Amino acid sequence: MPPDVKLIAFDTSAAHCAAALLLGDSIVTRVDEMAKGQAEHLMPMLEQMVAKAGIGWADLDGIGVGTGPGNFTGIRIAVSAARGLALGLGKPAIGVDGFAARAYGATRPFTAIIPAPRDQAYVQFFDADGSASKPALMGKDALPAMMSLSAPAKLISAVARIAAERLGDDNPRPAPLYIRDADAAPPRDPAPTILP
Repeated sequence: MPPDVKLIAFDTSAAHCAAALLLGDSIVTRVDEMAKGQAEHLMPMLEQMVAKAGIGWADLDGIGVGTGPGNFTGIRIAVSAARGLALGLGKPAIGVDGFAARAYGATRPFTAIIPAPRDQAYVQFFDADGSASKPALMGKDALPAMMSLSAPAKLISAVARIAAERLGDDNPRPAPLYIRDADAAPPRDPAPTILP
């Protein structure tokens, strides 16, 4: 990672808007708790952070984004914003999943746990050799009691640092990480007939 890298990262995969502005060795984080309204809140929040740092959008080297798992709509908000910023600024957007953020800097082996609906959790195991299991959905009663959940400020800092380390790599476009199916059910009524 270059010592003077400038990167903004954000995540809306849970009931928050979380962002981190990485400026070389320093990092500023902001977490605004909110159950809804992330789509309207995210861009003004990022604009405030960039302006307060005394830099412009064009000064950034890249964009990091949390890709989930988590709230389906929240993930799509962040990933869409990151793709749009990357396109508009001509800068790379780098997706970082919540498991990698939780495992960042942790001693391996490590179990990354992310809360999921219906008393379940998303889980990924990281081995000491650097390999990782496929992410899975598990009942919370099947998980070790000693595992704790990380605070959003720590996680968004990890997203920013991981994205900065991946700058210059051949990164795919950020995409949502979904482990379970959406809760939305298909409509019960048949679709209307479309006239030619």
